[in-house]
Amino acid sequence: MSSLILTRIFLATAAVFGGLSVVGGAFASHALKERLTDRALAIFETGARYQMYHALALLLVALLFNRAPESQTFFAVAGWAFIAGTIVFSGSLYALSLTDIKWLGAITPLGGVAFIVGWICLAVAAFSFK
Repeated sequence: MSSLILTRIFLATAAVFGGLSVVGGAFASHALKERLTDRALAIFETGARYQMYHALALLLVALLFNRAPESQTFFAVAGWAFIAGTIVFSGSLYALSLTDIKWLGAITPLGGVAFIVGWICLAVAAFSFK
């Protein structure tokens, strides 16, 4: 996959994730406030908060991807890890808060591991700059 295509994918996904995080936070504050328990609402809001953090991290990856060709592999892995982490971590928290299906909480840490992999790859990429 060309670097330009990957940059576009990361940039567009960051924008979509960021926008959906704002929508999700607003939805939780207004539409879900009366329908969910305080605990379920806090779980939903945690998903939205981590989604925004990692939308911004993915934006950073997209912006830096072509600035350091020697680090592109690490940036690519970081980007995909942030995408996977957002889907699994935030997605499982949204589903858990809305359905109260307890086993969904068991897959949330897998998304957290993806986030950690992304941040480690971002750190390695930073030290690979020439």
